[in-house]
Amino acid sequence: MRQIGGGMGAKTALLAFADGDLRPALLSATPSTPAVAEALVREILPGYAVTLVGDSTLDETRPPDDVTLATVLPGVKLLCDSRLVLDLPSELPAHLYRAGAGRRIIMHGMHSVVDWLCFAVWEDGNLVRSLSLSPDSGIEENIGEPFEFERPYWEGEHPVEPVPGWPNQDPYPLPFHPLELGEAALRALFGFILEGLPKPDDVDADAVHMHEFHVADPTGEEQAAREAAHEQARRVMGLPRTFRMGPDGTMQEISGDEF
Repeated sequence: MRQIGGGMGAKTALLAFADGDLRPALLSATPSTPAVAEALVREILPGYAVTLVGDSTLDETRPPDDVTLATVLPGVKLLCDSRLVLDLPSELPAHLYRAGAGRRIIMHGMHSVVDWLCFAVWEDGNLVRSLSLSPDSGIEENIGEPFEFERPYWEGEHPVEPVPGWPNQDPYPLPFHPLELGEAALRALFGFILEGLPKPDDVDADAVHMHEFHVADPTGEEQAAREAAHEQARRVMGLPRTFRMGPDGTMQEISGDEF
């Protein structure tokens, strides 16, 4: 299990197939037809039961289980689905390589509950950069030369400072917070951010229309495996604990009858 932490709340599960930079396509995005978006979903998630639900926008970057958001724009195919981001992006399934033949493939996954980040870029079927890391698991994958937007993070310009009031804090196990780099990667690769101050030329994710689909394994096996994993996680994590600031300025655990 990865370490719980992080005050940020950003979560992403993005996969794009693009002819070039995503930003111009997203800035001028107009809604695709439901049929074209559905064909994309069926191509990317073959064998699943697909049902059109309605409309959404790109700011819902990590939809709930069994939900896929999709759009097809000039030069860009874009999906949001947690099944499409991987702990090891280099293990991209072969049919996704084929779907991105001759194009740039871009993956971005981020989860604030466990401070996990992954992103990867393929050019013409070749993996040029992949990074996956979290404070608990460390650096799980680090392939290719870092992009320019990464360098200040690796060079120690964004260290994680201790949280005021918490006792016995060990040094943060990474040279930066994954979610902070994740926002920088999101802006560089997709043209928008979820947290922080937007720039004038950032994409407004809320203005990018997405079609929403219910996409489920018709055998039920995927859902059962997911629930078993959730139950295992609940057993490992145990009951939630509550803390509040004490009179001496430190965080102190409180019991339920102290509310």
